[in-house]
Amino acid sequence: MINITVLINYWDLYFEGIRNTIAASLLALAGSFALGTLVAVMRIAPVRPLNWAGAAYVEFFRNIPLLLVVYSFYFGLPALGIVPNEFISGTLGLMVYTSAYIAEAIRAGILSVPGGQTEAARSSGLTYTQTMRYVVLPQAIKIVIPPICNQFLNLVKNSSILGVIAGLDLMYFGDLVNAETYDTVSTYAFVAIFYLLLTIPLSFASRALERRLARSG
Repeated sequence: MINITVLINYWDLYFEGIRNTIAASLLALAGSFALGTLVAVMRIAPVRPLNWAGAAYVEFFRNIPLLLVVYSFYFGLPALGIVPNEFISGTLGLMVYTSAYIAEAIRAGILSVPGGQTEAARSSGLTYTQTMRYVVLPQAIKIVIPPICNQFLNLVKNSSILGVIAGLDLMYFGDLVNAETYDTVSTYAFVAIFYLLLTIPLSFASRALERRLARSG
């Protein structure tokens, strides 16, 4: 039986956790989108060392657990003399991890743009960078908006990893409430409800956007 008084008495902690979860997710999404775009361009650039570096980045971060990525920032940065707080360490880990998946989505979008457009842009005098910026990427981004929305949905759920390093997210404050109340069922039931309130609207919005883009295409 879920005890509603747990929510009433600890609403301030739940609210702070929700706010920090949203903040971490938005910051990680912005950073991973920028970094993922760069890696995607590296993967298809006409320079082999860049191809190899981009491929190595994607394969490395897609094939190790998210927890290890977060730990690498949480424990690794202080070893280098950089001491960010737990929230920043966790957000950086989320950003780097998610960027590998976004890079693959954007690369697929770039490859779906007809090659003739790239050739026409280059023949008109545009450099490779200008061709990517003004011709290819604007079309590719439109194509990959739905999968990027899905990655944002996954990112919100993955943000619960911040709770492991006291990253002030929803899961972290859920642990605090559980330690205070010893009502594990009620505490984490409300945590689950709040995650659903965050993710279900995103899921519906992603599907609606996908349908709209399909019609406009």
